[in-house]
Amino acid sequence: MHVFFFALLAAAASAAFADDASRARVRWAQSPHGPLLERILPPTFGAAQLPRPRSAGAKLVVRYCVQCHNLPNPAMHDARRWPSVLERMVLRMRGKGNLGVLMKEMMAGVEAPTEAEHRVLLAYLRRHAQQAIDPQTVADLYAPEGEAFRLACSQCHVLPDPGRYTAAEWPRVVARMQENMQWMNRVVGTKPVPGEPQLRLEDINAFLARHARRAD
Repeated sequence: MHVFFFALLAAAASAAFADDASRARVRWAQSPHGPLLERILPPTFGAAQLPRPRSAGAKLVVRYCVQCHNLPNPAMHDARRWPSVLERMVLRMRGKGNLGVLMKEMMAGVEAPTEAEHRVLLAYLRRHAQQAIDPQTVADLYAPEGEAFRLACSQCHVLPDPGRYTAAEWPRVVARMQENMQWMNRVVGTKPVPGEPQLRLEDINAFLARHARRAD
């Protein structure tokens, strides 16, 4: 009975996300700025992957964030960075920000969270933010063995704590991050490019495996 009930809740959450995302894509298609909005974040993260997807914070992320771009992962930023990022996003949802009239045009039809919702959103994002690596506990972080890891991950966010996942889990995460980097035109290491740093996936996975969380 409980399994069936939770399955219904998950299905309802997915349907709500699909509705919000569909409405956003319709608006993007009608806007000359639609292609720009769609490219801001990769479409590789879904509502079911949000931490505590039925919580108030997760529902607000789905409701407001997909209005302007694909769904963000709370682990995009660490807890120190999220307040300034969210403040900037809320200003933009209100038609303000650094682009003047263009921002108002891009945000036409977009809802902004209330002050109370802003606080709930921020608390949720900080609670589930990226856990940054502690350089004091990883001796080879700045050694040659850690170079590929540093180059790859620092392109998009703070260097993550390898203890976030087990050695068996990290390769799937790294593969997903590689897809994201391709979408966002980052250096991904799929083929050598003269003059660009080379991201060796085997070195990244080896570094993460050495410092990963032990499997239970």
